[in-house]
Amino acid sequence: MMTSVDTELLRVLGDPLRLRIVTLLARETLCTTHLVEETGARQTNLSNHLRVLREAGVVETEPCGRFTYYKLRPDVIASLAGQFAELAESARTAAENKRACP
Repeated sequence: MMTSVDTELLRVLGDPLRLRIVTLLARETLCTTHLVEETGARQTNLSNHLRVLREAGVVETEPCGRFTYYKLRPDVIASLAGQFAELAESARTAAENKRACP
């Protein structure tokens, strides 16, 4: 049975800067300073986006001295990918189903 796609997670990842952050974190664990350098975003703006990602459970923090490192939670991304895979499978089987018009 098809599950619904997590719309809140889609909203969170729908922001271009947050998606860019997630893409960067998929490659390596980075601190805010690295993310500012990579994205060109202001530190305060970036911190707000990281807070949203953290609250949504997409990233987790790792303190390291005076820096905070961020890393992606692959299980969350895998879950979303699975939801889309189920949606695609449902669409494949639904292609044969056509509701008759009245």
